[in-house]
Amino acid sequence: MTDFIIVPGIGGSGDAHWQTRWQQANPAMRRFTPASWDLPDFNDWVAALETAVSEVKTPPVLVAHSLGCLLVAHWQRISGRDVSGAFLVAVPDPAASAFPSVAHRFAGTPQQRLRFPSLVVASTNDPYGSMDSVRAKAGQWGSELHVAGPLGHINGDSGLGEWTTGMELLRAFMEQTGGGQGLLR
Repeated sequence: MTDFIIVPGIGGSGDAHWQTRWQQANPAMRRFTPASWDLPDFNDWVAALETAVSEVKTPPVLVAHSLGCLLVAHWQRISGRDVSGAFLVAVPDPAASAFPSVAHRFAGTPQQRLRFPSLVVASTNDPYGSMDSVRAKAGQWGSELHVAGPLGHINGDSGLGEWTTGMELLRAFMEQTGGGQGLLR
């Protein structure tokens, strides 16, 4: 069975967020736990992700949202731990005016290819990242890009509920990368 690590952004993905709903529905999904969801400390978040990956039995799939996507890009350059892939939703642009100043340390993400397969899922009207910036990041990281349409920041405020379309994208991504087990629901 595949392990999954939920990697939320600032705020930790509340009850209405698809990440929380997925985690509640699937025991193979666990959340990384930094000291603070609201005041992200770069070193603490990197260490918390390292701990979460070290605690699973098989190389996990990272399921990241927003600032969590930037964390994954930084972490994979620092860590040598294996992961099966990364599902990166709503990658923010640190140069955008909406980018939170408390997260400035997460800017300057690596511009080279990620060391594992990845899929970037983007919204055409995300206030935290333009399509141009998302396309550029996906290209730099060697990620496939899926444009999901106008879904805002693809978060709890987007009204997606369980986001079944997102789960279908994750299943297809896992099948493509050879890790198709663990999403039985």
